[in-house]
Amino acid sequence: MALERLVDFSTKVSAPAKVKTAAVVVGVFEPRRLSAAAEAVDRATRGAIRTLLQRGDFPGKLGATRILFRPRGVAAERVVLVGLGKEADFGAKAYRDAARAAALAVADTGAADAVLYLAELHVADRDLAWKARHAVMAAAEGLYRFDEMKSKKPEARALKRIHVGLAAAGHADDANRGVAEGRAIDAGIALARDLGNLPGNVCTPAYLADRARALAKDWGLGIDVLEQKDMEKLGMGALLSVAKGSRQPPKLVVLRHEGAGRREKPFVLVGKGITFDTGGISLKPAAEMDEMKFDMSGAGSVLGTLRAVAEMKLPANVIGLVPAAENMPGGAASKPGDIVTSMSGQTIEILNTDAEGRLILCDALTYAERFHPQAVIDVATLTGACVIALGHVATGLFANKDDLARELLEAGEQAWDRAWQMPLWEDYQEQLKSPFADFANIGGRPAGSVTAACFLSRFTKAYDWAHLDIAGTAWRSGKDKGSTGRPVPLLTQFLMNRAGSA
Repeated sequence: MALERLVDFSTKVSAPAKVKTAAVVVGVFEPRRLSAAAEAVDRATRGAIRTLLQRGDFPGKLGATRILFRPRGVAAERVVLVGLGKEADFGAKAYRDAARAAALAVADTGAADAVLYLAELHVADRDLAWKARHAVMAAAEGLYRFDEMKSKKPEARALKRIHVGLAAAGHADDANRGVAEGRAIDAGIALARDLGNLPGNVCTPAYLADRARALAKDWGLGIDVLEQKDMEKLGMGALLSVAKGSRQPPKLVVLRHEGAGRREKPFVLVGKGITFDTGGISLKPAAEMDEMKFDMSGAGSVLGTLRAVAEMKLPANVIGLVPAAENMPGGAASKPGDIVTSMSGQTIEILNTDAEGRLILCDALTYAERFHPQAVIDVATLTGACVIALGHVATGLFANKDDLARELLEAGEQAWDRAWQMPLWEDYQEQLKSPFADFANIGGRPAGSVTAACFLSRFTKAYDWAHLDIAGTAWRSGKDKGSTGRPVPLLTQFLMNRAGSA
């Protein structure tokens, strides 16, 4: 269930020892050095924290927690100590890890609310608004859970509110702004995670369109949903070829946030919405095919970003395009060797029906031209090759303008949703040559993520464009299997920077 329906976030100005709350959270560096808030609580409790540390019970390792229940001298019912690791190594990652660990520790108690005194900590090159925003986002990430499909829901947590604590009111406005931004971004992340975690028999192209309509209604967004007949009139032969083997009709969602004047050119976000990918006739192996429900993560992240942008009332025009289809084998499905004509008029030889994401994206990218955009960014779980290249840490970034790439890289660093720029050189285009069509939809095993981006670049000549390959970052496998909601933070931060709201 999305976190926005479970826990709320705000700020609170109060001395750590005097704040009335079910749990006050303070930090301890390794080895056994107290943060300013922990010092204040320790004085009020006449050395209760230092006594604990001297006994060796809490050295302060990053992410470790310890709870003191009803210590004398403080107004809080509980004092939660969270380890910060070595002070010399303390940075953005450690700060977020500590906030996440603290929120989970509080949630495991019966506390209904908590005040986190972590924003006081020094994080190099990060201001108070950043620290407040990321305390919210990291705590929310840890507390998120998805149980919508279970017949018996887990017991509801008592925790309903988390405050970012401030010992003094001097910079409360910055903290309030950071918390509000964090809440909006997390709501977008939670939406993207919810959509990604739903099974393919629920989250169909029609379901995505319905969720987009609900989003538009709730947040005052404009929306159009193009049906199959509309795509046929537009000549979207590439997109339609992917949907041929499925009983689920394709959709093209156009969602509009109009936060600036009509003369202001929009930013267009294009999200791959393959709601389930069997590979089509080029059938995937059975192992882990269930994870192909996450193949609509690009679409989920675009809807999530629009959700965040709308809540923040960002002064920018943003259009979300979601081409949605199911890639299935069937009597009418596309076959290897088929040739289709894209909306741009370019012909494509389909050598592998499992390279379908680029086929639905290319027609959406051509459709984006009509909006005369400032920039277009597409988001897609596009290639396994990108996972091999970058693993599950960085998103692959390709762009036809280096300035746009630099902006996105910087936004990723600010949002802690990092990307890495990959080459988009003309040399790689050679691999897409076809003797029968203008080009093929695959270029072989070498540099597979690069040739996929090269394919998309052939449809983006009219505007500044970037491509985010999130195949390695959109979800986790294993015991913690589930959607991450990335790259909602990166996209939202980029738009905030461009709108001058960061």
